[in-house]
Amino acid sequence: MLSGFGSILLLLFISGGVSIAIVLLPFFISKYITKTYRPDSEKNSPYECGFDPLITKSSKFNVKFYIVGVLFIIFDMEIAFLFPWAMMLKQIGWLGFSSMMFFLLVLTLGFVYEWKKGALEW
Repeated sequence: MLSGFGSILLLLFISGGVSIAIVLLPFFISKYITKTYRPDSEKNSPYECGFDPLITKSSKFNVKFYIVGVLFIIFDMEIAFLFPWAMMLKQIGWLGFSSMMFFLLVLTLGFVYEWKKGALEW
């Protein structure tokens, strides 16, 4: 039987080995067994956000990336508020229901405004 620290070390070695295997096994399978590993310049580029990382800071950057990011955060937070609200709907009563409907109305009006302004058009 292992001592207290021996079992912790054994757990660390096993979990480290499993973690390394999970990371490296798909790479070796794709490279040596299925032969599907074909890197190109696009796959090896460090960024996929629409601009070249080696250009100067004074270059123009498309603002639509920021708008999409902000809209994603807003609607992601909406979902984060909707889940606990739905779980506690019976306990919070009509006041909680009406406040969430007001919250959803404000978000819907904001979404319609963004849509009418053409912020979602590429």
